[in-house]
Amino acid sequence: MPRMIALVSVLLLATPVFAESFKPVTSRDSFVSLMQNRELTRLGISLTVTPDGRIDGRAFGRDVSGAWRWQSGYFCRDLYWGSKNLGPNCQAVKVQGQTVRFISDQGTGEYADLTLR
Repeated sequence: MPRMIALVSVLLLATPVFAESFKPVTSRDSFVSLMQNRELTRLGISLTVTPDGRIDGRAFGRDVSGAWRWQSGYFCRDLYWGSKNLGPNCQAVKVQGQTVRFISDQGTGEYADLTLR
């Protein structure tokens, strides 16, 4: 169970992809435009990130809810997975095609790749 919580806290560890091909998302406007009317998906995960600062969806059979804001070039979120509070984290965001990479701890931690649908 602790391992599952760690995986969900970054929305899954990603498979290797060359980081050089990802482009940074550096503004709130760019991020909102990227997310507009789309879902973020990955095996077992489906999330919506709304322009008004909400995160809603499901991951591994549990509801996901939370809030986000753009702060100093980072996607900062507070997240719940079911009743488990995953707490705050500010993440660097990068994009390559339909893949969005979220890198925890202001770009210094683990990353999760999700697909835009």
